[in-house]
Amino acid sequence: MARFALLLLLALLGAAATAAREPGPEDFRRAFPGAEAFGPVEGDPPAATAYRAGEPVGWVFSSWMTVRSTGYSGARLDLLVGLDRAGRITGAVILEQKEPILVTGRDQRDLEAFLARYVGRDVRAPVEVGRGAAARGGIDAVSGATMTSLVLHDALLKSARAVARSRGLLGPVGRLDLESFAPASWSELEAAGAFVRLRLSNREAEAAFARRGARLFPEAMGRPDPEATFLEVWAGLATPARVARNLLGERAEARLRGELAADDQLVFLAARGLTSITGANWRRTGRLDRLAIVQGERTFPVTATMVRPLERLAIEGAPELREQLLLVLPAASGFRAEEPWRLQLLLPSLDEPAATLLLELPYLPPAILLRRAAETVAEPAWLAVWRSRSLDLALLAAGLFALTAILTFQPLIVRDRRLWQRLRFSFLLFTLLFLGFRAKAQLSIVNVLTFSQALLTGFSWDLFLLEPLIFVLWTYVALALVFLGRGVYCGWLCPFGALQEFLGMLAARLRIPQLALPFPLHERLRGVKFAVLLAILGLSLGALEQAIQAARVEPFKTAIVLRFVDAPLAVAWAAALLAAGLFVNRFFCRYLCPLGAALALPARLRQFEWLERRWQCGQKCRICETTCPVQAIHPDGKIHPGECIHCLRCQVNYADDRLCPPLVERRLRAERREALARTGRPAPAESSES
Repeated sequence: MARFALLLLLALLGAAATAAREPGPEDFRRAFPGAEAFGPVEGDPPAATAYRAGEPVGWVFSSWMTVRSTGYSGARLDLLVGLDRAGRITGAVILEQKEPILVTGRDQRDLEAFLARYVGRDVRAPVEVGRGAAARGGIDAVSGATMTSLVLHDALLKSARAVARSRGLLGPVGRLDLESFAPASWSELEAAGAFVRLRLSNREAEAAFARRGARLFPEAMGRPDPEATFLEVWAGLATPARVARNLLGERAEARLRGELAADDQLVFLAARGLTSITGANWRRTGRLDRLAIVQGERTFPVTATMVRPLERLAIEGAPELREQLLLVLPAASGFRAEEPWRLQLLLPSLDEPAATLLLELPYLPPAILLRRAAETVAEPAWLAVWRSRSLDLALLAAGLFALTAILTFQPLIVRDRRLWQRLRFSFLLFTLLFLGFRAKAQLSIVNVLTFSQALLTGFSWDLFLLEPLIFVLWTYVALALVFLGRGVYCGWLCPFGALQEFLGMLAARLRIPQLALPFPLHERLRGVKFAVLLAILGLSLGALEQAIQAARVEPFKTAIVLRFVDAPLAVAWAAALLAAGLFVNRFFCRYLCPLGAALALPARLRQFEWLERRWQCGQKCRICETTCPVQAIHPDGKIHPGECIHCLRCQVNYADDRLCPPLVERRLRAERREALARTGRPAPAESSES
């Protein structure tokens, strides 16, 4: 049997996880459809600029590089996400995930279809994810994989909002730090992002003009070195003292500050090469037609009154420059220095001045020039999930309160066999219909694996709080393990266990013969579930995804969560286990369940023993042993805490004075005494054995 279980684990293994991989060109195009080219990954957080027709149209970025996104188990989760300049998601590609999707009956295509529903969503707007959320304008979670859906949602939106915030789509990321100063060289400021640079070689410029049907160089000029610089431009914000004072020197900066209004902004431009960025006629015309600053939907033309030419730079390490100047943007212009902007350059051909080439330098104020603004802390995703499941949580709380009352007052309940039967039937029906089919709150060995993995890789409560009913159930089960052992969950709160018990009742009604396994055989077979547990735990030490795939030996998701809408092999396995339960009550629970085995290990550590026994149990009477539905009572009368499901059947027998031999004897003696008392004859002496 143990060999069969291990072979079954191997048969159920499948490709559920996506291994880590580097994104290729096709991944970038899927994340940002319509983009023709992508720049290098740069910035903070890092992202590659997407271009269409030479114009920047958005960014593509990795969720792992951006926010260190992790999955439910704490393992690395990586999405390649596209974001346009309007703040809308353009696409998302899974690069790496190790979520337990195969155990839910879902695969990679289901997750990709889920992510596709985010395309066109504005990252600034809240998005609800859950069952039936689409009817309220949200996104439906993947059926049977709600936790994985929430983890993907969190990774996608967190990374997209981080990139959107850093690129100014969510408003200013901070205020300009005007006062702070530290000496810095040209290369240090450029490396920190205070300046951005664009270089165009002669070959690149000539090719760009050729695509427009124009010639760049006059024939008389000959053909310059193709790799020599045609134009090299630097641009950056110079308002902060960290830039202006290093560029100009302390005295020159002080003089310039005296000429400016309080909220005027400075932009530094420098260039060298075969062409000019300002042209020769700007002093006469009053306009620098080759330059413009663009921010959002606004364009700021550059006029002669804005220009402050610089004769020399005081900064160490400055390159030899042909042009260097400051532009003053008045406060009344509406230019927002804390937000991204871009410099537009309109370059004429040296041969045909009417032919022009438009270039852009995007600029984002770097962190060294900003004081971080106080940001509103986003509400954790799990809070919204808990609110959306408030009704289910209330029903679960009511059910757990009722179960606690049953367990607390069990000495009174077990005196009435009919009351016990009604309470047990009703609660198992609640467990199957509400916890199982409606709430899908079926605990699994996968929960144990992911929890242990999270402890090793970086624990976060937020991920476990994303599934509120599972979290509450595990909390209750943990407390129950301390007080009463594993039977509280296995006997009362497991939907699949409830389904097996109902089928056992049906089998009794249909008079299906029950196989009474000899106790020695039962003892050996119950060890199979521990072998299954050890196999799964062993796999988890090497690769969690393989262990999660092996956990498909549990039919919980197929039978309860997916209601048999699953792969044929999984449906056949679940049906076979339920069929076996028609002949051997709770067959899976007794011999194969790895979760039951895991809960049985700490069962002996329980602090209370609420199941009563007499010395006659197992000696003069074996009724409880033969009627126990899971053979948890040894022939010697002792109850095995790792096998007992706390169904209370033995306690009902224990309190039944018409079934339990010691009570029957006691009742008969009492009846004889009463009969003798009515006739006036003396009662015989009672035996000390009873």
